[in-house]
Amino acid sequence: MGDAHADIVWEPLLVRKNSESKSESDEEDEVVFERGERDATRISSVKLSHEEAIEEAGFGLFHGLLLVICGWANASDAVEILCVSFLLPTARCDLQLSSSDMGILMASLFLGMMIGGYTWGYFADRRGRRKVLVASLTVNGVFGALASLAPRFWLFLLLRFISGFGVGGSIPVIFSYFSEFQPRLRRGAMISALATFWMAGNILAAGLAWWVIPSTALRFQLGGLDFQSWRLFMVLCAVPSLSSAVVFKLAMPESPKFLIETGCHAEALKVFKKMFVLNHRGSAKPFPMAGLLNSLEDRHSSASPPTNSGVTARGLCDCIRRGTAPIRQLFSGVLASRSTALTIIFYCISFGYYGLWMWFPELFKRAEEDGGSPCANVTRSRRESNESCYPVKTAVYMEGFLTALANLPGNIFTILMMDRIGGRALLSSSLLLSSVSVFFIWEVTTKTQSLIMCCVFSGVSVISWNALDVIGTELYPTQLRSSALGFFTGVGRVGAIMGNVVFGQLVDTNCAVPILCVSLLLLTSGVVALRLPRTKQVELT
Repeated sequence: MGDAHADIVWEPLLVRKNSESKSESDEEDEVVFERGERDATRISSVKLSHEEAIEEAGFGLFHGLLLVICGWANASDAVEILCVSFLLPTARCDLQLSSSDMGILMASLFLGMMIGGYTWGYFADRRGRRKVLVASLTVNGVFGALASLAPRFWLFLLLRFISGFGVGGSIPVIFSYFSEFQPRLRRGAMISALATFWMAGNILAAGLAWWVIPSTALRFQLGGLDFQSWRLFMVLCAVPSLSSAVVFKLAMPESPKFLIETGCHAEALKVFKKMFVLNHRGSAKPFPMAGLLNSLEDRHSSASPPTNSGVTARGLCDCIRRGTAPIRQLFSGVLASRSTALTIIFYCISFGYYGLWMWFPELFKRAEEDGGSPCANVTRSRRESNESCYPVKTAVYMEGFLTALANLPGNIFTILMMDRIGGRALLSSSLLLSSVSVFFIWEVTTKTQSLIMCCVFSGVSVISWNALDVIGTELYPTQLRSSALGFFTGVGRVGAIMGNVVFGQLVDTNCAVPILCVSLLLLTSGVVALRLPRTKQVELT
């Protein structure tokens, strides 16, 4: 048997036969690995695509570490966004905020995210995922912490806007980055697992608020500023973003898919070797002696035309045209119908989720005071300007913590079922169920019933977000993936801005209107989701 096998010549899948075929290999559309096994007289080589190279690198410790690190970054975004909703029941007195001001404050965060989403996504597709993640997470953490020192509402508003600009970059890019390391058959479950860290961030923000804000012992004077406990809460909420930025800067590699597409073959090979070593730790299996063939993408790095350093009208138009090119590609050809559907879905779900979720602590506070449904008193006077926020009612933060914890069943369900059912079916069904649960938030008449329905909404709506995260990464090619996610999250921020403004304007006079509007929009997006193509276990392009 051994001698028989020794006589067999294992033919490679693709071979560069002589120097004349070099020009043909230069036209390959995919970067490939050459895996050689040398006998006495020849070298046999096998070429692997990106997806095959991911499979060759294995699945194990590297992916576990990647999940934890990317998950912590995702959780940090959740903490930075949701911390505003938890501090408002107390901070509104110190900053002298009306309900309308609170709506504008929360809208400013999403305005920054809307602008940041597309801006950072554009640079991530051209400069690299890792660089953008480090920069956006740093902006998020630094300006989020600085907001704690703002003595006036206008400065607080500005700093939260800049912090939102940072958040807007890290959210879409982290999913593009993470997905490009995943083997095809595990991608849906792994992206769903990454999405569950949003719940972890939600729980962390609620837990910190419950622990820190009611504590009067944490109050101190900082110069002329009365540093209340809610300000310390904001500083603590910036720690996850800053720590994530440090980890990505010092320890994380660039996406191998991005490196391949931009012709950085040696760097991509190093990333695959690192994955292989960590995933096969303790194994005697050697990583194949690999090299990279030239690809069509090599020419892209040197294809950028010379630019004129002077600022001209034509140069500005060219810059705008290049910047908006990804959007034009999203809405042309085969991508147009899916992009239109995702635009509607992102707007509707963001209006509903953020418009309602960001107001949960305030609604719980009102239910505590009025003894019933959050909308029981639809003719609230403007007594809030004279109302004391102290002592802090801890029940508000306990209820926020329970609502955040209600994400857990939905996250577990998504991880188990995503690769079995598929993202489209989960997205549509969960949106329809979310619509029903929101309708009953308006219909119920007691505080306990309101809390139960809010928890139901929390558990069901998280399935929608997880499914949307998976679908969004699988519907678009590498060169558009981050730009697409950045654009759609930007559309979602418009919805979130509108949701918060509408709630701020109507919560005192007609609370039922925004809640019923949320229910209708979620119903609409659930129907539109049925128009999306099926993406279960497809290869990334």
